[in-house]
Amino acid sequence: MLPRIVGAAAGGLLRPAGALAARGFAAAAAAAAGPHFCIVGSGPAGFYTADKLLKKFGEDARVDIVEALPTPFGLVRSGVAPDHADTKNVINQFTALAPGDVSNMSSSLLTASLFRFCCSQNVINQFTALAQDPRISFFGNVRVGRDLSLDELRSYYNAVVLSYGAESDRKLSCPGEDLPGVYSAREFVWWYNGHPAYRDLPIDLSRTHSVAIAGLGNVAVDCARVLLKSPDDLAKTDICSHAVEQLRKSAVREVHLLGRRGPVQAAFTPKELRELLSLEGVQIKMDPEVFKVSPACEAEMKATRMKKRVFDILSKALAEPKQGDKSLYLHFLRSPAEVIGKDGHAAEVKLEKTRLEPAGEGKDQKALGTGEFETIPADLVLKSIGFKSVGIPGVAFDSRRGVIPNQAGQVYTEDGSSFEPGLYVCGWLKRGPSGIIGTNLVDAEQTVDTMASTKDSFRPVEAQQPGAAGLRQLLNERGVQVVDFKGWQAVDAEEVRRGAAQGKPRDKLTSVDEMLQIAAAA
Repeated sequence: MLPRIVGAAAGGLLRPAGALAARGFAAAAAAAAGPHFCIVGSGPAGFYTADKLLKKFGEDARVDIVEALPTPFGLVRSGVAPDHADTKNVINQFTALAPGDVSNMSSSLLTASLFRFCCSQNVINQFTALAQDPRISFFGNVRVGRDLSLDELRSYYNAVVLSYGAESDRKLSCPGEDLPGVYSAREFVWWYNGHPAYRDLPIDLSRTHSVAIAGLGNVAVDCARVLLKSPDDLAKTDICSHAVEQLRKSAVREVHLLGRRGPVQAAFTPKELRELLSLEGVQIKMDPEVFKVSPACEAEMKATRMKKRVFDILSKALAEPKQGDKSLYLHFLRSPAEVIGKDGHAAEVKLEKTRLEPAGEGKDQKALGTGEFETIPADLVLKSIGFKSVGIPGVAFDSRRGVIPNQAGQVYTEDGSSFEPGLYVCGWLKRGPSGIIGTNLVDAEQTVDTMASTKDSFRPVEAQQPGAAGLRQLLNERGVQVVDFKGWQAVDAEEVRRGAAQGKPRDKLTSVDEMLQIAAAA
Protein backbone atom coordinates (compact mmCIF):
# COMPACT_ATOMS: atom_id res chain seq x y z
CA MET A 1 0.00 0.00 0.00
CA LEU A 2 1.09 3.59 -0.58
CA PRO A 3 1.90 5.75 2.46
CA ARG A 4 -0.88 8.05 3.62
CA ILE A 5 -1.15 11.21 5.72
CA VAL A 6 -3.24 10.81 8.86
CA GLY A 7 -6.29 13.01 8.52
CA ALA A 8 -5.92 13.47 4.77
CA ALA A 9 -9.02 13.20 2.62
CA ALA A 10 -10.01 9.65 1.81
CA GLY A 11 -8.07 8.31 -1.11
CA GLY A 12 -5.29 10.91 -0.83
CA LEU A 13 -2.08 9.35 -2.18
CA LEU A 14 0.97 11.36 -1.19
CA ARG A 15 4.66 11.24 -0.42
CA PRO A 16 5.78 9.59 2.85
CA ALA A 17 4.78 11.55 5.94
CA GLY A 18 8.36 12.44 6.81
CA ALA A 19 8.93 14.17 3.51
CA LEU A 20 5.78 16.23 3.92
CA ALA A 21 6.41 17.07 7.55
CA ALA A 22 9.40 19.17 6.60
CA ARG A 23 7.18 21.33 4.45
CA GLY A 24 4.82 22.06 7.29
CA PHE A 25 1.20 21.26 7.94
CA ALA A 26 -0.20 23.93 5.60
CA ALA A 27 1.72 22.62 2.60
CA ALA A 28 0.68 19.07 3.38
CA ALA A 29 -2.96 20.08 3.65
CA ALA A 30 -2.80 21.88 0.32
CA ALA A 31 -1.49 18.74 -1.33
CA ALA A 32 -3.85 16.39 0.48
CA ALA A 33 -6.42 16.00 -2.26
CA GLY A 34 -5.80 13.00 -4.40
CA PRO A 35 -5.13 10.70 -6.05
CA HIS A 36 -3.46 12.82 -8.72
CA PHE A 37 -3.98 11.69 -12.32
CA CYS A 38 -2.61 12.98 -15.59
CA ILE A 39 -4.01 12.19 -19.04
CA VAL A 40 -1.76 12.75 -22.05
CA GLY A 41 -4.02 13.66 -24.98
CA SER A 42 -7.30 15.58 -25.04
CA GLY A 43 -9.29 13.70 -27.66
CA PRO A 44 -12.42 11.66 -26.91
CA ALA A 45 -10.42 8.89 -25.20
CA GLY A 46 -8.78 11.44 -22.92
CA PHE A 47 -11.95 13.27 -21.97
CA TYR A 48 -13.97 10.12 -21.44
CA THR A 49 -11.17 8.85 -19.19
CA ALA A 50 -11.23 12.09 -17.20
CA ASP A 51 -14.99 11.79 -16.76
CA LYS A 52 -14.72 8.20 -15.56
CA LEU A 53 -11.83 8.96 -13.19
CA LEU A 54 -13.74 11.72 -11.42
CA LYS A 55 -16.72 9.45 -10.95
CA LYS A 56 -14.73 6.39 -9.90
CA PHE A 57 -12.31 8.10 -7.48
CA GLY A 58 -14.60 10.76 -6.03
CA GLU A 59 -14.42 14.38 -4.95
CA ASP A 60 -10.76 14.29 -3.93
CA ALA A 61 -9.49 13.06 -7.28
CA ARG A 62 -7.54 15.55 -9.37
CA VAL A 63 -7.18 15.12 -13.13
CA ASP A 64 -4.84 17.11 -15.37
CA ILE A 65 -5.06 16.85 -19.15
CA VAL A 66 -1.87 17.53 -21.11
CA GLU A 67 -2.24 18.35 -24.81
CA ALA A 68 0.47 19.10 -27.40
CA LEU A 69 -1.71 21.62 -29.26
CA PRO A 70 -3.22 24.80 -27.79
CA THR A 71 -6.62 23.36 -28.76
CA PRO A 72 -8.40 20.38 -27.15
CA PHE A 73 -10.68 17.66 -28.56
CA GLY A 74 -8.30 15.79 -30.87
CA LEU A 75 -9.86 14.22 -33.96
CA VAL A 76 -13.27 15.67 -33.13
CA ARG A 77 -11.76 19.02 -34.11
CA SER A 78 -9.20 17.96 -36.71
CA GLY A 79 -10.53 14.67 -38.08
CA VAL A 80 -14.28 14.98 -38.58
CA ALA A 81 -15.39 16.13 -42.03
CA PRO A 82 -16.51 19.79 -41.98
CA ASP A 83 -19.85 18.93 -43.60
CA HIS A 84 -20.59 16.39 -40.85
CA ALA A 85 -21.43 18.87 -38.12
CA ASP A 86 -23.69 16.36 -36.35
CA THR A 87 -20.64 14.27 -35.46
CA LYS A 88 -18.55 17.34 -34.71
CA ASN A 89 -21.07 18.19 -31.99
CA VAL A 90 -19.34 15.51 -29.93
CA ILE A 91 -17.33 18.49 -28.64
CA ASN A 92 -20.52 20.03 -27.27
CA GLN A 93 -21.28 16.87 -25.32
CA PHE A 94 -18.02 17.22 -23.45
CA THR A 95 -19.27 20.69 -22.43
CA ALA A 96 -22.89 20.25 -21.40
CA LEU A 97 -23.61 16.71 -20.27
CA ALA A 98 -24.40 16.73 -16.57
CA PRO A 99 -22.11 14.69 -14.30
CA GLY A 100 -23.32 11.12 -14.13
CA ASP A 101 -25.22 11.07 -17.42
CA VAL A 102 -22.60 8.94 -19.17
CA SER A 103 -21.66 6.67 -16.30
CA ASN A 104 -25.26 5.97 -15.33
CA MET A 105 -26.20 4.52 -18.73
CA SER A 106 -26.86 0.79 -18.59
CA SER A 107 -24.62 -1.36 -20.77
CA SER A 108 -27.52 -2.27 -23.08
CA LEU A 109 -28.57 1.35 -23.48
CA LEU A 110 -24.97 2.33 -24.06
CA THR A 111 -24.50 -0.24 -26.81
CA ALA A 112 -27.68 0.86 -28.56
CA SER A 113 -26.89 4.54 -28.16
CA LEU A 114 -23.23 4.83 -29.17
CA PHE A 115 -23.87 6.07 -32.71
CA ARG A 116 -26.69 8.41 -31.69
CA PHE A 117 -24.59 9.53 -28.73
CA CYS A 118 -21.76 10.60 -31.03
CA CYS A 119 -24.06 12.51 -33.37
CA SER A 120 -26.13 14.28 -30.71
CA GLN A 121 -25.99 18.01 -30.03
CA ASN A 122 -24.21 17.24 -26.79
CA VAL A 123 -20.66 15.92 -27.57
CA ILE A 124 -18.12 18.98 -27.71
CA ASN A 125 -20.36 20.58 -25.02
CA GLN A 126 -19.88 17.77 -22.51
CA PHE A 127 -16.12 17.98 -22.89
CA THR A 128 -16.24 21.72 -22.23
CA ALA A 129 -18.40 21.40 -19.11
CA LEU A 130 -16.18 18.60 -17.91
CA ALA A 131 -13.07 20.73 -18.40
CA GLN A 132 -14.61 23.44 -16.22
CA ASP A 133 -14.89 21.06 -13.28
CA PRO A 134 -12.55 22.51 -10.59
CA ARG A 135 -10.95 19.09 -10.20
CA ILE A 136 -9.67 19.23 -13.80
CA SER A 137 -6.83 21.33 -15.21
CA PHE A 138 -6.04 21.65 -18.91
CA PHE A 139 -2.42 22.08 -20.02
CA GLY A 140 -2.53 22.97 -23.71
CA ASN A 141 0.60 23.61 -25.80
CA VAL A 142 2.58 21.09 -23.71
CA ARG A 143 4.23 18.22 -25.57
CA VAL A 144 5.63 15.28 -23.63
CA GLY A 145 9.07 14.58 -25.07
CA ARG A 146 9.62 18.22 -26.00
CA ASP A 147 8.75 20.27 -22.92
CA LEU A 148 9.31 17.53 -20.37
CA SER A 149 10.00 13.81 -20.37
CA LEU A 150 7.45 11.17 -19.46
CA ASP A 151 9.51 10.29 -16.38
CA GLU A 152 9.37 13.91 -15.25
CA LEU A 153 5.63 14.02 -15.82
CA ARG A 154 5.08 10.81 -13.88
CA SER A 155 6.91 12.23 -10.87
CA TYR A 156 3.98 14.61 -10.25
CA TYR A 157 1.24 11.98 -10.37
CA ASN A 158 0.07 8.73 -8.84
CA ALA A 159 -1.01 7.49 -12.26
CA VAL A 160 -0.67 8.64 -15.87
CA VAL A 161 -2.95 7.60 -18.74
CA LEU A 162 -1.54 7.80 -22.27
CA SER A 163 -4.29 8.59 -24.80
CA TYR A 164 -2.56 10.68 -27.44
CA GLY A 165 -4.04 8.79 -30.38
CA ALA A 166 -2.41 8.27 -33.77
CA GLU A 167 -0.12 10.77 -35.48
CA SER A 168 1.21 8.55 -38.25
CA ASP A 169 -0.06 6.27 -41.00
CA ARG A 170 0.32 2.81 -42.46
CA LYS A 171 2.34 2.68 -45.66
CA LEU A 172 1.48 1.37 -49.11
CA SER A 173 5.01 -0.09 -49.32
CA CYS A 174 5.24 0.37 -53.06
CA PRO A 175 7.70 2.24 -55.33
CA GLY A 176 6.97 5.94 -55.73
CA GLU A 177 5.17 6.28 -52.40
CA ASP A 178 7.46 9.13 -51.35
CA LEU A 179 7.03 11.22 -54.51
CA PRO A 180 5.75 14.79 -54.19
CA GLY A 181 2.00 14.72 -54.60
CA VAL A 182 1.58 11.62 -52.42
CA TYR A 183 0.12 12.22 -48.96
CA SER A 184 -1.75 10.29 -46.34
CA ALA A 185 -5.47 10.89 -46.06
CA ARG A 186 -4.79 11.96 -42.47
CA GLU A 187 -2.54 14.75 -43.70
CA PHE A 188 -5.14 15.86 -46.24
CA VAL A 189 -7.93 15.82 -43.63
CA TRP A 190 -5.79 17.74 -41.15
CA TRP A 191 -4.97 20.22 -43.94
CA TYR A 192 -8.60 21.07 -44.68
CA ASN A 193 -9.56 20.92 -40.99
CA GLY A 194 -6.90 23.41 -39.90
CA HIS A 195 -4.37 21.36 -37.94
CA PRO A 196 -1.50 23.84 -37.39
CA ALA A 197 1.17 21.33 -38.45
CA TYR A 198 -0.48 20.80 -41.86
CA ARG A 199 -1.82 24.20 -42.87
CA ASP A 200 1.10 24.68 -45.28
CA LEU A 201 0.81 21.28 -46.97
CA PRO A 202 1.79 22.04 -50.60
CA ILE A 203 -1.48 21.00 -52.22
CA ASP A 204 -2.31 22.79 -55.48
CA LEU A 205 -5.73 21.70 -56.69
CA SER A 206 -5.62 24.15 -59.60
CA ARG A 207 -3.12 21.78 -61.26
CA THR A 208 -4.79 18.57 -60.13
CA HIS A 209 -7.11 16.82 -62.57
CA SER A 210 -7.22 13.26 -61.21
CA VAL A 211 -6.96 12.03 -57.62
CA ALA A 212 -6.37 8.44 -56.49
CA ILE A 213 -7.34 7.46 -52.95
CA ALA A 214 -6.09 4.09 -51.71
CA GLY A 215 -8.64 2.70 -49.29
CA LEU A 216 -12.35 1.98 -49.03
CA GLY A 217 -13.19 3.29 -45.56
CA ASN A 218 -15.05 6.35 -44.33
CA VAL A 219 -11.93 8.53 -44.27
CA ALA A 220 -11.40 7.80 -47.97
CA VAL A 221 -15.06 8.63 -48.59
CA ASP A 222 -14.68 11.93 -46.69
CA CYS A 223 -11.70 12.91 -48.83
CA ALA A 224 -13.50 12.04 -52.06
CA ARG A 225 -16.61 13.95 -51.03
CA VAL A 226 -14.67 17.09 -50.12
CA LEU A 227 -12.86 16.98 -53.48
CA LEU A 228 -16.06 16.50 -55.50
CA LYS A 229 -18.57 18.57 -53.55
CA SER A 230 -19.53 22.15 -54.41
CA PRO A 231 -17.08 24.59 -52.75
CA ASP A 232 -20.03 26.92 -52.09
CA ASP A 233 -21.63 24.24 -49.91
CA LEU A 234 -18.38 23.55 -48.06
CA ALA A 235 -17.76 27.28 -47.51
CA LYS A 236 -20.77 27.32 -45.15
CA THR A 237 -19.06 24.81 -42.84
CA ASP A 238 -16.06 25.24 -40.54
CA ILE A 239 -13.65 24.04 -43.23
CA CYS A 240 -10.51 26.18 -43.26
CA SER A 241 -10.34 29.22 -45.51
CA HIS A 242 -7.16 28.04 -47.24
CA ALA A 243 -8.89 24.80 -48.21
CA VAL A 244 -11.94 26.61 -49.60
CA GLU A 245 -9.64 28.83 -51.64
CA GLN A 246 -7.96 25.76 -53.15
CA LEU A 247 -11.28 24.00 -53.78
CA ARG A 248 -12.65 27.04 -55.61
CA LYS A 249 -9.65 26.85 -57.96
CA SER A 250 -9.80 23.06 -58.23
CA ALA A 251 -9.34 21.42 -61.63
CA VAL A 252 -10.23 17.98 -60.23
CA ARG A 253 -12.57 16.15 -62.59
CA GLU A 254 -12.15 12.57 -61.45
CA VAL A 255 -11.53 10.77 -58.18
CA HIS A 256 -10.53 7.10 -58.02
CA LEU A 257 -11.18 5.01 -54.90
CA LEU A 258 -8.96 1.92 -54.79
CA GLY A 259 -9.60 -1.28 -52.84
CA ARG A 260 -7.67 -4.57 -52.76
CA ARG A 261 -10.84 -6.52 -52.10
CA GLY A 262 -14.37 -6.45 -53.47
CA PRO A 263 -17.57 -4.46 -52.85
CA VAL A 264 -18.66 -6.93 -50.17
CA GLN A 265 -15.53 -6.21 -48.12
CA ALA A 266 -15.63 -2.40 -48.44
CA ALA A 267 -15.29 -0.75 -45.02
CA PHE A 268 -17.38 2.38 -45.54
CA THR A 269 -20.76 2.62 -43.84
CA PRO A 270 -24.09 2.90 -45.69
CA LYS A 271 -24.83 6.50 -44.68
CA GLU A 272 -21.47 7.83 -45.85
CA LEU A 273 -21.60 5.77 -49.04
CA ARG A 274 -25.08 7.03 -49.99
CA GLU A 275 -23.99 10.61 -49.39
CA LEU A 276 -20.99 10.19 -51.69
CA LEU A 277 -22.88 8.43 -54.46
CA SER A 278 -25.63 11.06 -54.47
CA LEU A 279 -23.35 14.08 -55.00
CA GLU A 280 -24.81 16.40 -57.60
CA GLY A 281 -23.00 16.48 -60.95
CA VAL A 282 -20.90 13.38 -60.24
CA GLN A 283 -21.24 10.22 -62.33
CA ILE A 284 -20.33 6.88 -60.79
CA LYS A 285 -18.08 4.40 -62.62
CA MET A 286 -17.66 0.76 -61.56
CA ASP A 287 -16.73 -2.52 -63.25
CA PRO A 288 -19.84 -4.77 -63.37
CA GLU A 289 -17.63 -7.87 -63.27
CA VAL A 290 -16.67 -7.34 -59.63
CA PHE A 291 -20.33 -7.64 -58.60
CA LYS A 292 -20.43 -11.32 -59.55
CA VAL A 293 -20.13 -12.58 -56.00
CA SER A 294 -18.80 -15.95 -54.90
CA PRO A 295 -20.42 -18.26 -52.33
CA ALA A 296 -17.89 -16.96 -49.79
CA CYS A 297 -19.03 -13.38 -50.42
CA GLU A 298 -22.66 -14.45 -50.17
CA ALA A 299 -21.86 -15.99 -46.79
CA GLU A 300 -20.23 -12.74 -45.65
CA MET A 301 -23.33 -10.75 -46.55
CA LYS A 302 -25.58 -13.21 -44.74
CA ALA A 303 -23.41 -12.97 -41.65
CA THR A 304 -23.14 -9.17 -41.61
CA ARG A 305 -26.16 -7.04 -42.43
CA MET A 306 -24.11 -3.91 -43.07
CA LYS A 307 -22.10 -5.65 -45.80
CA LYS A 308 -25.35 -6.53 -47.56
CA ARG A 309 -26.61 -2.95 -47.29
CA VAL A 310 -23.38 -1.55 -48.72
CA PHE A 311 -23.45 -4.08 -51.56
CA ASP A 312 -27.07 -3.21 -52.37
CA ILE A 313 -26.32 0.53 -52.42
CA LEU A 314 -23.41 -0.01 -54.80
CA SER A 315 -25.46 -2.35 -56.99
CA LYS A 316 -28.22 0.24 -57.26
CA ALA A 317 -25.73 2.92 -58.29
CA LEU A 318 -24.39 0.58 -60.96
CA ALA A 319 -27.88 -0.16 -62.26
CA GLU A 320 -29.04 3.47 -62.23
CA PRO A 321 -26.24 5.53 -63.82
CA LYS A 322 -26.38 9.31 -63.61
CA GLN A 323 -24.69 12.05 -65.59
CA GLY A 324 -22.26 14.70 -64.43
CA ASP A 325 -19.19 16.69 -65.38
CA LYS A 326 -17.15 14.98 -62.67
CA SER A 327 -16.53 11.26 -62.22
CA LEU A 328 -16.07 9.00 -59.23
CA TYR A 329 -14.43 5.65 -60.03
CA LEU A 330 -14.65 2.81 -57.52
CA HIS A 331 -11.92 0.30 -58.38
CA PHE A 332 -12.54 -2.95 -56.52
CA LEU A 333 -10.05 -5.83 -56.62
CA ARG A 334 -7.22 -3.44 -57.42
CA SER A 335 -4.03 -2.94 -55.38
CA PRO A 336 -1.58 -0.03 -55.85
CA ALA A 337 1.67 -1.51 -57.16
CA GLU A 338 3.55 1.69 -57.98
CA VAL A 339 3.13 5.46 -58.04
CA ILE A 340 4.64 6.62 -61.33
CA GLY A 341 6.17 10.07 -61.44
CA LYS A 342 6.61 12.63 -64.16
CA ASP A 343 8.91 15.64 -63.78
CA GLY A 344 9.46 14.66 -60.14
CA HIS A 345 5.75 14.57 -59.22
CA ALA A 346 3.07 11.88 -58.97
CA ALA A 347 1.36 11.39 -62.34
CA GLU A 348 -0.08 7.85 -62.45
CA VAL A 349 -0.80 4.84 -60.27
CA LYS A 350 -0.07 1.34 -61.51
CA LEU A 351 -2.68 -1.10 -60.21
CA GLU A 352 -2.44 -4.86 -59.91
CA LYS A 353 -5.67 -6.78 -60.35
CA THR A 354 -6.42 -9.04 -57.40
CA ARG A 355 -8.64 -12.01 -56.67
CA LEU A 356 -10.22 -13.18 -53.45
CA GLU A 357 -9.30 -16.47 -51.85
CA PRO A 358 -11.14 -17.90 -48.83
CA ALA A 359 -8.90 -18.08 -45.77
CA GLY A 360 -10.87 -20.57 -43.73
CA GLU A 361 -14.02 -20.47 -41.65
CA GLY A 362 -14.40 -17.27 -39.66
CA LYS A 363 -11.48 -15.56 -41.40
CA ASP A 364 -11.46 -12.69 -43.90
CA GLN A 365 -10.89 -13.58 -47.53
CA LYS A 366 -7.39 -12.76 -48.75
CA ALA A 367 -6.69 -10.52 -51.75
CA LEU A 368 -4.01 -12.12 -53.92
CA GLY A 369 -2.24 -10.51 -56.87
CA THR A 370 -2.94 -11.90 -60.34
CA GLY A 371 0.06 -10.45 -62.18
CA GLU A 372 -2.24 -8.35 -64.39
CA PHE A 373 -1.73 -4.58 -64.30
CA GLU A 374 -3.42 -1.38 -65.44
CA THR A 375 -2.64 2.31 -64.99
CA ILE A 376 -4.80 5.28 -63.98
CA PRO A 377 -3.91 9.00 -64.01
CA ALA A 378 -3.29 10.59 -60.60
CA ASP A 379 -1.79 14.04 -59.98
CA LEU A 380 -2.62 13.63 -56.29
CA VAL A 381 -2.45 10.34 -54.38
CA LEU A 382 -3.94 9.92 -50.90
CA LYS A 383 -3.18 6.87 -48.74
CA SER A 384 -6.19 5.95 -46.61
CA ILE A 385 -5.22 2.51 -45.38
CA GLY A 386 -5.08 3.21 -41.67
CA PHE A 387 -3.80 5.52 -38.96
CA LYS A 388 -0.90 4.40 -36.80
CA SER A 389 0.21 5.49 -33.35
CA VAL A 390 3.82 6.23 -32.50
CA GLY A 391 5.70 5.15 -29.41
CA ILE A 392 7.11 7.23 -26.60
CA PRO A 393 10.65 6.74 -25.19
CA GLY A 394 10.80 4.46 -22.18
CA VAL A 395 7.45 2.75 -22.81
CA ALA A 396 6.91 -0.61 -24.49
CA PHE A 397 5.51 -0.30 -28.02
CA ASP A 398 4.29 -2.82 -30.58
CA SER A 399 5.41 -1.18 -33.82
CA ARG A 400 3.62 -3.73 -35.99
CA ARG A 401 0.20 -3.12 -34.44
CA GLY A 402 0.92 0.48 -33.50
CA VAL A 403 -0.19 0.06 -29.88
CA ILE A 404 1.27 0.12 -26.38
CA PRO A 405 1.13 -3.47 -25.06
CA ASN A 406 -1.38 -3.59 -22.24
CA GLN A 407 -3.88 -5.71 -20.39
CA ALA A 408 -7.26 -3.97 -20.16
CA GLY A 409 -5.41 -0.64 -20.19
CA GLN A 410 -2.59 -1.45 -17.75
CA VAL A 411 0.75 -0.96 -19.52
CA TYR A 412 3.32 -3.74 -19.61
CA THR A 413 6.98 -3.09 -18.85
CA GLU A 414 9.33 -3.01 -21.84
CA ASP A 415 10.41 -6.61 -21.26
CA GLY A 416 6.77 -7.70 -20.91
CA SER A 417 7.38 -9.46 -17.61
CA SER A 418 5.18 -7.24 -15.42
CA PHE A 419 3.25 -3.97 -15.38
CA GLU A 420 4.51 -0.40 -15.21
CA PRO A 421 3.30 0.96 -11.85
CA GLY A 422 0.84 3.80 -12.32
CA LEU A 423 0.93 3.79 -16.14
CA TYR A 424 -2.15 3.13 -18.25
CA VAL A 425 -3.38 3.59 -21.81
CA CYS A 426 -6.67 4.32 -23.55
CA GLY A 427 -8.07 4.88 -27.05
CA TRP A 428 -6.34 4.08 -30.34
CA LEU A 429 -3.01 3.82 -28.55
CA LYS A 430 -4.52 0.97 -26.53
CA ARG A 431 -6.56 -0.95 -29.11
CA GLY A 432 -5.51 0.37 -32.53
CA PRO A 433 -7.35 2.81 -34.83
CA SER A 434 -10.83 1.33 -34.78
CA GLY A 435 -14.38 2.21 -33.82
CA ILE A 436 -16.40 5.40 -33.69
CA ILE A 437 -16.03 8.29 -31.25
CA GLY A 438 -18.31 6.61 -28.73
CA THR A 439 -16.19 3.44 -28.77
CA ASN A 440 -13.76 5.40 -26.60
CA LEU A 441 -16.39 5.68 -23.88
CA VAL A 442 -16.44 1.92 -23.37
CA ASP A 443 -12.66 1.81 -23.75
CA ALA A 444 -12.20 4.49 -21.08
CA GLU A 445 -14.54 2.68 -18.74
CA GLN A 446 -12.44 -0.48 -19.02
CA THR A 447 -9.18 1.39 -18.40
CA VAL A 448 -10.57 3.23 -15.36
CA ASP A 449 -12.02 0.00 -13.94
CA THR A 450 -8.54 -1.50 -14.30
CA MET A 451 -7.07 1.53 -12.53
CA ALA A 452 -9.49 1.10 -9.66
CA SER A 453 -8.67 -2.60 -9.30
CA THR A 454 -4.90 -1.94 -9.41
CA LYS A 455 -4.79 1.27 -7.36
CA ASP A 456 -2.44 -0.34 -4.84
CA SER A 457 0.21 -0.21 -7.57
CA PHE A 458 -0.14 3.56 -8.08
CA ARG A 459 3.16 5.38 -7.55
CA PRO A 460 3.72 7.80 -4.67
CA VAL A 461 4.06 11.36 -5.94
CA GLU A 462 7.79 12.07 -6.06
CA ALA A 463 7.71 15.81 -6.76
CA GLN A 464 7.59 18.31 -3.90
CA GLN A 465 4.34 19.74 -5.26
CA PRO A 466 1.95 17.12 -6.65
CA GLY A 467 -0.29 17.48 -9.64
CA ALA A 468 -1.18 20.69 -11.43
CA ALA A 469 0.66 23.07 -9.10
CA GLY A 470 3.98 21.28 -9.45
CA LEU A 471 3.64 20.75 -13.18
CA ARG A 472 2.72 24.38 -13.75
CA GLN A 473 5.75 25.52 -11.77
CA LEU A 474 8.09 23.31 -13.80
CA LEU A 475 6.69 24.52 -17.12
CA ASN A 476 6.89 28.15 -16.00
CA GLU A 477 10.53 27.66 -15.08
CA ARG A 478 11.17 26.27 -18.58
CA GLY A 479 9.41 29.13 -20.31
CA VAL A 480 6.58 27.00 -21.71
CA GLN A 481 3.43 29.02 -22.39
CA VAL A 482 0.63 26.83 -21.11
CA VAL A 483 -2.83 27.36 -22.58
CA ASP A 484 -5.41 26.65 -19.89
CA PHE A 485 -9.07 26.10 -20.67
CA LYS A 486 -9.85 29.79 -20.27
CA GLY A 487 -7.20 30.48 -22.90
CA TRP A 488 -8.73 27.90 -25.23
CA GLN A 489 -12.17 29.48 -24.74
CA ALA A 490 -10.71 32.81 -25.87
CA VAL A 491 -9.39 31.13 -29.02
CA ASP A 492 -12.75 29.44 -29.50
CA ALA A 493 -14.62 32.75 -29.15
CA GLU A 494 -12.34 34.41 -31.70
CA GLU A 495 -12.88 31.58 -34.19
CA VAL A 496 -16.64 31.85 -33.78
CA ARG A 497 -16.50 35.65 -34.14
CA ARG A 498 -14.52 35.40 -37.39
CA GLY A 499 -16.79 32.67 -38.68
CA ALA A 500 -19.94 34.69 -38.01
CA ALA A 501 -18.55 37.49 -40.17
CA GLN A 502 -18.28 34.98 -43.03
CA GLY A 503 -21.61 33.24 -42.47
CA LYS A 504 -20.08 30.01 -41.15
CA PRO A 505 -19.94 28.35 -37.71
CA ARG A 506 -16.29 29.29 -37.13
CA ASP A 507 -13.13 30.21 -38.98
CA LYS A 508 -10.40 28.09 -37.44
CA LEU A 509 -7.10 29.61 -36.42
CA THR A 510 -4.22 27.61 -37.85
CA SER A 511 -1.26 29.53 -36.41
CA VAL A 512 -0.03 28.39 -33.01
CA ASP A 513 1.61 31.78 -32.44
CA GLU A 514 -1.70 33.56 -33.02
CA MET A 515 -3.51 31.13 -30.72
CA LEU A 516 -0.93 31.73 -27.99
CA GLN A 517 -1.30 35.51 -28.31
CA ILE A 518 -5.08 35.30 -27.96
CA ALA A 519 -4.86 32.82 -25.07
CA ALA A 520 -2.32 34.97 -23.23
CA ALA A 521 -4.65 37.97 -23.36
CA ALA A 522 -7.57 36.02 -21.88
